[in-house]
Amino acid sequence: MTQLATTYRNTKVINAWCMYDWANSVYNLVITTTFFPIYFAGITGSAYGAETVPLAGRTFKNTALYDYALATAYLLIALALPILSSIADSRGNKKRFMQFFTYLGGFACMGLFWFKGPNPSVGWGVFCFILAVMGYVGSLVFYNSYLPEIVEPEDRDWVSARGYSMGYSGSVLLQLIGFALVVYFSGQGDNTSGPRYTFLLVGLWWMGFAQITFAYLPSSHRLQSKSFREIVSAGFIELIKVWRQVKQLRLLKWFLVAFFFYSMGVQTVMLAATLFGSQMLGLPSDKLIITVVLIQLVAIPGAMLMSLLSGKFGNITVLMGVVFFWMIVCITAFNVALLKEQGHNVEYHFYGLAVGVGLVMGGIQSLSRSTYSKLMPTTKDTASFFSFYDVTEKIAIVIGIFSFGYIDELFGMKNSVLILIVFFAIGFTALMMAKMVERANRYLNTGDV
Repeated sequence: MTQLATTYRNTKVINAWCMYDWANSVYNLVITTTFFPIYFAGITGSAYGAETVPLAGRTFKNTALYDYALATAYLLIALALPILSSIADSRGNKKRFMQFFTYLGGFACMGLFWFKGPNPSVGWGVFCFILAVMGYVGSLVFYNSYLPEIVEPEDRDWVSARGYSMGYSGSVLLQLIGFALVVYFSGQGDNTSGPRYTFLLVGLWWMGFAQITFAYLPSSHRLQSKSFREIVSAGFIELIKVWRQVKQLRLLKWFLVAFFFYSMGVQTVMLAATLFGSQMLGLPSDKLIITVVLIQLVAIPGAMLMSLLSGKFGNITVLMGVVFFWMIVCITAFNVALLKEQGHNVEYHFYGLAVGVGLVMGGIQSLSRSTYSKLMPTTKDTASFFSFYDVTEKIAIVIGIFSFGYIDELFGMKNSVLILIVFFAIGFTALMMAKMVERANRYLNTGDV
């Protein structure tokens, strides 16, 4: 009876944990992937009659400004995460910080409703966008750190994949609602109200469904009492401590090196794909929205497929295959841009790219998260280890998206794709090293060498 009750409670906790992917993934799809990048480029281009917009005493290419805003947000949250995770681990209020960042992101998304023409406040739009990014990313470090606490190692791959799949399902649903709003208002000659009301819905959806997660996730235990100054310094000390442990675990070290570089590519593709389709290939917004829905639909079975393949061939092997596939996607994207410059119709080429991205987009994120949770040593300070993981990813995103935007300003977006190929190639090489260590571990029958 007790065992059945425990299993029932654990199932409810796991379901509630997965529900947060359903809640917050609408931000990632609607704000950073589809509606907002198209809306930002469109409204600033219409207001200023060109791709350049003024902000803080200088002018920027609007697509590059979008990239710089993203990089700024990720840099700020990367600097803050060590402190926040230290507070969460030492004071046992992990859930409260997850709630804080959820509400920060949700209300910031709603604030984008007031970013409108004919003379948009670019500063207000960028400000709300940065806060929304910080809310999304900040909540994820605490969300991810729950995985090793509530799920046994052998079940983490499928639970992680299930969370991503639920996220894609919820995202597609709200995406379709947003698309209907855009079509409705556009039919009345209003091209801005549809996206703006969608921004409002994102905030309400995110905060509303997150209440299910907050109701069932357990509170973490208070480990020790420290002053605020000790906690702030402890956050960075914990990162150094985690890095020292990582250096002793060769498999984990090579995995994190690979994760750092291929994340530069993966996250930049995901964050800039819509702008690439809009600005580089000239696709209209309605076709871009449909394309992103297609990506999400393909990503659902893609994430589950990666989970099944990892059980058969091992996580590192599958990740190597996925990263190699990402390299092919980037090479193809560059060639598609060349065909567009030569006057060819590349619409269906872009749809093919979208299917390819969808197949591996969710899988590489889900598998990376679960692989890290398996390779990390047993510890009660899970937030510190996942803070290290998230800081690694966020710094990678800062470098990746800033490089993409900077090359876009100097040489055009087509050439920005080339730097992504380099990132993936380095990540693939590091995964090969990790695979060699994994084989050595099996041969020596040890946990690490």
